[in-house]
Amino acid sequence: MERRPPRSAASRTRTGSAARKPASRASASRAPAPARKSPVAKPSGRAGAKRSSNRVDPRSPGRPAAGSGLRTELLDAAIACFTRTGIAATPLRAVATTACVTPALVHYYFGDKATLVQALVEERLLPALAPLRQRMAGVGDDPAALIAAFAHGVADAVAASPWLPALWVREVLCEGGGLREILFDRLVPEMPQTMAARFAAAQAAGRLNPDLDPRLLVVSLIGLTLFPAAGAPIWRRLFDAGDLDGDALARHAIALLDRGVGAD
Repeated sequence: MERRPPRSAASRTRTGSAARKPASRASASRAPAPARKSPVAKPSGRAGAKRSSNRVDPRSPGRPAAGSGLRTELLDAAIACFTRTGIAATPLRAVATTACVTPALVHYYFGDKATLVQALVEERLLPALAPLRQRMAGVGDDPAALIAAFAHGVADAVAASPWLPALWVREVLCEGGGLREILFDRLVPEMPQTMAARFAAAQAAGRLNPDLDPRLLVVSLIGLTLFPAAGAPIWRRLFDAGDLDGDALARHAIALLDRGVGAD
């Protein structure tokens, strides 16, 4: 049998190194196992309830926040549109554009134009005329006092609601106005009738010019107060009369009628 020569030390070293290399590559390819995270305990009891109670539920998309005042702004926009173009010619989209909101928001608050007009009457028009009605109810039967109370009452109402004369002329005086029927049903049907009756009583008592018709006296009062207020932008520019305000109109009407209503 032939004997193999013994391996040298260097040969044994190379052989051992070669045998160990695969194990070294295998160990290098192994990724370290990720460290486990300790579970986070969920709050329970009072602490959990307190944290839950502090959460604010978001609003539904498109729904305005409560107390935002948008309804008031929409009524203001509706008045501006109605006095400018009239109720019949104003779509809800125009009201939304004036208020810088979407038409959906107008529908959210009012539904349709009829409901919007009703809200305007209830929340703006009737309150604007309420002080005038109260003033006329508290004055005596003297014709001069009645005239003065009406003239100053209209001046105060116009000062508080500058849109009132234009809306009155467009939607009550003009044929087809959207508020004419409401005038007879809701607004002030009793006030002019009551004034005419009180003027007639004063005339029967000899305290009013017998040549006057008590009913037309009421018409004259309206013509000397509310209508000049509606035409103020025209005659103020025409006569350069920016110094004349509502009180000046009231004093003028009173002075004009003062001598004409006297019995002597």
